[in-house]
Amino acid sequence: MRLTAQDLAVRRSGRRIFSGLSFALGPGEALMVTGRNGAGKSTLLAVLAGRLKPEAGTVTASGIGEATLSECLHVVGHRDGLKSPLTAEENLAFARDLLGAPTASPRAALEELGLGHALRLPVAYLSAGQRRRVALARLLVCRRPLWLLDEPTAALDAASQDVLAGMMARHRAEGGLVIAATHQALGLADARELRIEAPAAKAARPAVAADEVWW
Repeated sequence: MRLTAQDLAVRRSGRRIFSGLSFALGPGEALMVTGRNGAGKSTLLAVLAGRLKPEAGTVTASGIGEATLSECLHVVGHRDGLKSPLTAEENLAFARDLLGAPTASPRAALEELGLGHALRLPVAYLSAGQRRRVALARLLVCRRPLWLLDEPTAALDAASQDVLAGMMARHRAEGGLVIAATHQALGLADARELRIEAPAAKAARPAVAADEVWW
């Protein structure tokens, strides 16, 4: 798979988030998206995932046959996206059945993340770090070549961060792509960096038109 973003621009609620953003990734490559809070890192991932339409520019993928880009990616965002009443195993089984192309059992995925003991516990009873590891375990239960990770080490201890680094290294060795919005290095060897700079703040105005929305 090869992913190309060309001259992306995004505006939300009348505010330009970024513009002229371009990059290309091939098999086994990784991209770290950096920038201060509010610069647009999560917004870029939303565009790549197809959840947000850019004002300008294109996102294209080659080498995926007749599949769509959304069918070829995993997203791990700020929110874990887990169903609290379901067990860790049930959450992963649901993801596996929904996404298809299974590669690991829920049990095997949880054991790799050090959560084999939590297999049948409702995720409502898990700590923030444990819930994060269940969310990351979804990356393992089915094969998708592009991983979009938004601050993936949030709430993780050092040991779990090492496990994630190993997961990403193995994924890349198998030809997968990783794009991570992060403030940390993440152990991504030879990763390129895309830094998003927040646009300069506008000067204060004496009045705001009724149809304008400001952040």
